[in-house]
Amino acid sequence: MPVATLGDYTAVPRDRVENFAGKQLLYVSWDRHLLFAAPFLLCLPPETPFGEMLEGALQPLLQADPDAAAIDWQAVEWLKGNRPWVPDFNTSLAANGIGHKEQLRLRTPALNSLCRLG
Repeated sequence: MPVATLGDYTAVPRDRVENFAGKQLLYVSWDRHLLFAAPFLLCLPPETPFGEMLEGALQPLLQADPDAAAIDWQAVEWLKGNRPWVPDFNTSLAANGIGHKEQLRLRTPALNSLCRLG
């Protein structure tokens, strides 16, 4: 839809990495688990080890799902930018190639609460 303005309009995005004091935004979603309506938004330093992000930030957020306790983190299928991807749990977000406003998706084929019957 076109917009009419009285003068020049210059939009300045407020979610640029420079505005987060050395941290970056990371979106993480769990496929086929619609208890969570949207990806989680995490704000972490790029030096955060991937495994630490899982244990300290993501796992506490997932606990509300009945399948959360049964996740085998070594068997999770990860997608980054909608492409299959394998993280290194011992290296940082940056070393894993995870940049500002990146979205990760995790899949747990044996745990699909969306499809659970009865």
